[in-house]
Amino acid sequence: MATKSSAAPRTSFVRERFTVFSECLLTGVWITVAALPLVTFPAAFAAGSRHLRRYLAGEAGGVREFAADVREAFRTGWRVSLLWWAALALLAFDWQVARSGLLPGGRPLIAVSLLGLPAVAVWGLRTAAAWHPGSPWSATARAAGRRTLTDPAGSLLLVGGFVALALSAWQIPPLAAPALGCLAAAAV
Repeated sequence: MATKSSAAPRTSFVRERFTVFSECLLTGVWITVAALPLVTFPAAFAAGSRHLRRYLAGEAGGVREFAADVREAFRTGWRVSLLWWAALALLAFDWQVARSGLLPGGRPLIAVSLLGLPAVAVWGLRTAAAWHPGSPWSATARAAGRRTLTDPAGSLLLVGGFVALALSAWQIPPLAAPALGCLAAAAV
């Protein structure tokens, strides 16, 4: 039989975890709104990850800080963003060409494309999640690339988070926005 004093810490623990989850959902909505032009997705994801880090550290931060981080991240990282989108587009194009059967030796290209797409996506998410104002995007991208290869468990976590995001968007499209915040939490 539980006493009142032992139930209070449990309730506090559950409330604390729920507030973190609700902050993730709100952050996902912010990321979605900021990423509507698509080219701003890495900057929005970086700002969302930074917001979640601030929240977990108990620092003040809200939509104004998030917007300032999006502006700074995009101002300094638009080249990395374009490179990331170009790499994803190239791998998707390669996959489509290989699937068409018009290219001899298409099966290995399908395999490279199917392995390359999640690898490049994870690299981009890790790069954005590791960014902070004042850090050069190129150095952050190199470090994220190494981390993508040397931390397979973390990379698989992000792939799983992306699959969960895709399934949420497929089943109930409005859930994609809050689910994006959960993906940012997984990256953090």
